[in-house]
Amino acid sequence: MKSYNLDRFRGIIIAMYSCYDVSGEIDLAAARRLARYYADSGVKGLYVGGSSGEGMLQSVIERKLMLEAVVAEVGNELTVIAHVGAPATRDSVELAIHAEKIGAHAVSAVPAIYYRLSAPSVEAHWQAIIDSTELPFIIYHIPQTTGFQLSVGLLSKMAAQEKVIGVKISAESTFELQQFKAAGGEDFLVLNGPDEQYLAGRSIGADGGIGGTYGVMPELFLHIENCYAQGKMAEALKWQFIVNALIVDLLSFPSLYGACKAILKLRGYDTGEPRMPLLPVAETDLPRIHALNERILGFAAQVKGEGL
Repeated sequence: MKSYNLDRFRGIIIAMYSCYDVSGEIDLAAARRLARYYADSGVKGLYVGGSSGEGMLQSVIERKLMLEAVVAEVGNELTVIAHVGAPATRDSVELAIHAEKIGAHAVSAVPAIYYRLSAPSVEAHWQAIIDSTELPFIIYHIPQTTGFQLSVGLLSKMAAQEKVIGVKISAESTFELQQFKAAGGEDFLVLNGPDEQYLAGRSIGADGGIGGTYGVMPELFLHIENCYAQGKMAEALKWQFIVNALIVDLLSFPSLYGACKAILKLRGYDTGEPRMPLLPVAETDLPRIHALNERILGFAAQVKGEGL
């Protein structure tokens, strides 16, 4: 039995967007405002520096600054998970040590990217991070971007450690999610990654989810989760279908992250443009962004009115 409080990691955790000023530098004030917005929405926590947070496009110093802003603003209210994955293990270790020092609640990491690594290499990379702090560790499995396929065998080996409390699985197979849950056991968390499969993931064993589109429609994902928890599966399925239609629209832009950032700006949370090579929304696409934002806000008002 793990000694950590696993309940703090169950539920809806937003993969938070990084915030930049007009010069493209980290905007700490904007980061704090965005973190406050999310805290007020009722979500369980924030995942900082992951794919949605553009961590791989930032320097170590920038990643530290972003995490510091989030922890300072909401660290006493929300669960804050620091993604520390990096191409170089020494950078990941430095980020993990910093996360522990400033009060993050857990660290997480993808395999080191670029080189096609063997399973022993990935294991050694993760182990160095795990051994560098006393924080719980969450594996981040996203093979479509890292090129590494995590086996059930390696997952089981990692999960046997006290500090390895779970896996964020962004692979698109719910069968794989179920296999990871079965291998990890009841005191091992499996967190759904594909937002469009949130309900499917929960239904087959996920303990919650970490997602980027949660950041522009937290109310809808909270509603799906509440319906699921209350056994209202038909209602939950209806809203997953609605969410998925919105996700399809978000994916119709050159960059999902650029689209989400543009929507947040319309709501008064200017996070700046995504860093290249990620693209911002083109001026010609702004009318579509306005319309999509209004649709999302309309659905959010609807679920609030239902009072679930």
